[in-house]
Amino acid sequence: MLGQNSDVILRIESLSKSFSNYKSAGAEDSQGKLQVIKGISFDVKDGEFITIIGPSGCGKSTLLSLIAGLDKYDSGQVIVNGHRVSSSGPDIIMIFQEDALFPWLTVEQNVEFGLKRQDLSKKEREEIVSQYIEMVDLTAFSKSYIHQLSGGMKQRVAIARGLVLNPRILLMDEPFGALDTRTREGLQNEIKKIHEKTKKTILFVTHDIREAAYLGDRVILFTRRPSTIKQQYLIDLPWPRSFEDPALQKILESILRDLKEEGGEDYGESETRTNIPKERSKLLLPA
Repeated sequence: MLGQNSDVILRIESLSKSFSNYKSAGAEDSQGKLQVIKGISFDVKDGEFITIIGPSGCGKSTLLSLIAGLDKYDSGQVIVNGHRVSSSGPDIIMIFQEDALFPWLTVEQNVEFGLKRQDLSKKEREEIVSQYIEMVDLTAFSKSYIHQLSGGMKQRVAIARGLVLNPRILLMDEPFGALDTRTREGLQNEIKKIHEKTKKTILFVTHDIREAAYLGDRVILFTRRPSTIKQQYLIDLPWPRSFEDPALQKILESILRDLKEEGGEDYGESETRTNIPKERSKLLLPA
C-alpha cells in the first residue's frame, strides 16, 4: 500500500498519455505520436464531487478511461485507496453518454446484471436492485423494457446499474450530453441528491460550464492538448444551489475567461451570460 492522506481516495501523479500511429495533419509529433495528457497531478477526497472541463479534444474522457483501468498510461500513477490501478475493477465504475443498456432486458434485469457475478442469493439481489431503482425514481417502470423509456429514464437506469455494484468511485463521461435541457436539469438535481445520499466519490466530465459549477465541489479546468491542469476552482456553496446566485456567477465568469485563453470557444458564452457581474472572481485553488 502506498502512503497517502486518510481522506484521499484517488491520487493522480504525473500522469501522461500518448496515442501511437495517429494520422492527422499537424497533430502528431515526428514519431507519429499524439500526446493527449502531460504530467497531470491532483488528489480527490473520499466523497468529493469533482467536475472536469476543458477545450474539445483535450483528453478529459481519456483521463477517465485511464483512471478506470480501461486504457494504459505512458507514465505516472493512478492510486485508488492507496493501491496502484493497472486494470479495471469493481472499485471504479464508468458511466458513458451512451447508456449501453441491454434492450432485451427489463429495467430491473439491467440493474441486476452485474450482481449476478457476486455470491448473493436471488432474494438479496432483488432487495439491492429494488433499493437502487427506487433511488433513481423508476420503481413504477421496473418491469419495462429499455425501448419503452425516455432518454433521461435510460440514463437513470445506467446510473442505478453502476451504483448497485457499490463502487468506491463513480466516473461519469458527459452522461447528460445528449439530453434536452429540461431532462438534463432534472438529472442534474437527481445525481446531486444521489451523491448527498450515497456519499460516493464522483468524477464528472462535461462540456457545460454551468453544469460543472452547479454540481461540483471542485471544478478542474484542463488546458488545450497536451493537457495539463490550468486551474482549479473550489465551489464552496451550500446545496441546493441556484444559477442566479451572484457567488456562482462570479465563478462561472472566471472559468469562462480562463477557458477562452485555451481556445475553448466551443463553450458558448450564452451558457454564462445571465447576470454575470463585471468583477473577476477569486480563484480559490490555484493549480
